[in-house]
This record gives sequence, structure tokens and C-alpha cells, in this order.
Amino acid sequence: MAIDDSSSFFTPWPDRLRHSAIILLAAGMALTVLVAFGELSLVRAVAVFICIGAAALVPWRLHDATASREDVRGVNPVEAIATTESRRATYLDHVPVDRWMELIVTPVPVPTLFGGMDRCMLMTFHDQTPLRRVEEMRADFVANASHELRTPLAALSGFIDTLQGPAKDDAKARERFLGIMHTQATRMARLIDDLLSLSRVELSAHVRPDAVVDIVPIIRQVADGLEPLARERQVAINIELPDAPVVIAGDREELLRLFENLIENALKYGASGGKVVVSLTSAMSGEGVPEFRVMVRDFGPGIAPEHLPRLTERFYRVDVGDSRAQGGTGLGLSLVKHIVNRHRGRLLIESVPKKGATFTACFPQARLPSAV
Repeated sequence: MAIDDSSSFFTPWPDRLRHSAIILLAAGMALTVLVAFGELSLVRAVAVFICIGAAALVPWRLHDATASREDVRGVNPVEAIATTESRRATYLDHVPVDRWMELIVTPVPVPTLFGGMDRCMLMTFHDQTPLRRVEEMRADFVANASHELRTPLAALSGFIDTLQGPAKDDAKARERFLGIMHTQATRMARLIDDLLSLSRVELSAHVRPDAVVDIVPIIRQVADGLEPLARERQVAINIELPDAPVVIAGDREELLRLFENLIENALKYGASGGKVVVSLTSAMSGEGVPEFRVMVRDFGPGIAPEHLPRLTERFYRVDVGDSRAQGGTGLGLSLVKHIVNRHRGRLLIESVPKKGATFTACFPQARLPSAV
């Protein structure tokens, strides 16, 4: 049966007139008053009224046309079955982390018990997250690397030109410049290392680690490795860890990097306090989930409240000069946050100016297999 679409243009007009009635009534009354007082001729008033009427009616025409097209698309929720064609859709899932999924809906004929045929839907989900993250990381890496590497590269280039020119035969200047160049090169190497580590963690952010690891020896290993830095800064590392194993589902290398960043930051920026306390406790989260909490506390100058919400942003520094003097890249806490998120944990930051700062990494307790 043929369908006459010509009526679709005229059918919505009563609705448009009803919705625009107030506008048209107000315009008509205002124009009538102007004509009555001789401020406007009748011909001009009619022309103005026609323009106002057209302006009031046209948007309803466009709106209804769009709505009708949407209605046609959504009239049948099993359109893939009706047309016997496969359909694709892409959507973004925000919980617990961003994941891009592609859904393919394919009609599948299924024989019935009495010789008939039913059509079912085969729904196939493809995880597109790794591809999307690679694209995002490529753009982020280029932007971040080009911005942060510009300063040390400019310094190296300048010192090389000086050593090849005015300071070519100045042994004292050459020695000083080479020391600065070594520092800048080390900073670039660390920056690239942090960028690559952050990219790797972001790439697998949607995949929770499934290995069971004991974090007690990991924390001890990190503390022992940072002992030379602690002696250099004249800071004591006090470790308060349980004797029994504390196991979580995690990635050992990423956890090493996480604890190294937290403890190293405390040694560098809280050195004036004279000590750093690293403790491990168990507690219940706000949702009633048991978790382990690793707290790293320093007793230095602390952090002003306005900086706390932005500490985990890439390249955000409370004091740019001090951070670079300490060898920081501005990526440490961003890396910590991403590692904690991948482990489905939480990062808590507390600080009071002149009373130090406490960084707490919270991890859900691992479910161990029950003994048979």
C-alpha cells in the first residue's frame, strides 16, 4: 500500500499555530495599537505581522521534521531482525573507567520445536579501548614531550655552542657547563621514562591486574633503595609494617613505581621535617569494602589547600622552580593516580600548611582461594 507523504506538511500546522498563538496574539495587539495611534500604516503593519508569523512558524516546521525522522528510526527496536541486516553501534562506558565498545547486532534464524523458524539477535561486543587509548596517547605524548623537553634541549644547545665558541679553551667554564649539561640530560631521560610509564599504565587502565602480590616486601625494597637519598637529605624513614603478608591483586612493577614516587616526594619536599613515616593498615572504605591503606607522611612545610585538587594533574607543580631543582618532572603524582585507579583503588591527599602532608594509597583486599 502506497503512503501519501504530502499530508505530512499540512498535518502539523494546527499544532504550530497553537504553540505560536501567544506570540501571534501579542504581535497582533501591538501592531493594532500602533495603527490606531497612527504610528504605523496598515500595509506596513500587515507586512510586519506576516514576518513575525513566519518566524514563529518555521522553527516548529523544522523541529517536527527532525522529530519525525527520529520517530521513524526508533519506531522498531528490533529493526535489525526485521531487515535481516547486521547493525553496528559504538558507545562509551564510563564505569569504572572509560571503555569504548563496539556492538554488532546480527539476526540469527533459530529452528523452533514444531518446524518453524524464529529470529534471535546475536550481540557481539568488541573492546575498542586499546585502539582509542593508543590514539589519545600518541597525541598527548607529542604535546607533552615537545613542551617539557624544549627547555632542557635549549639549555644543552646553548652550552654546546658556548663550548664550541667563547669557552673553547676555558677549562674551568667547560667543567661547569658539562656538569649542567649532565643534569639537563638526566632530567630529559627521567621525563621520557615517566612519560612512557604513564602511557603504559593508561593503555591498560581498563584491565585490572589479576596477579596476587604481597605489598610488604615491595614497600621495604623501595625504602631500602631510597636510603641513600634519605641520608643525603638527612631524613629518617620510619617504617610501620605488619609481620604477616598483605596481599592484593596488583602489578608488582607498577606498585614499585607508585611507592617509589610517594616516598621519594616525601623525602624531597618534606626534608625539613626530618622524618618520613610509611605505614600500612587495614580499614573499611566508605562503601563498606575492606581495603589496605599505605600512608606516606612527611613533616615538612605542607601544601596549601588551593593546590590539593590539582596535584595529580600532568605537569602541575606547586612551585615550578623548586620542583625542577629537586629533579621532578611533574608527572610523579599523575602516574601514582593512574596506577591506583588501575588497581581499582583510591588516592587520598591530606595536608595542613607547616604540618606536613599525608598521601594514602588505598587498595581493595584480594580474595584468596578458600582451602579445600
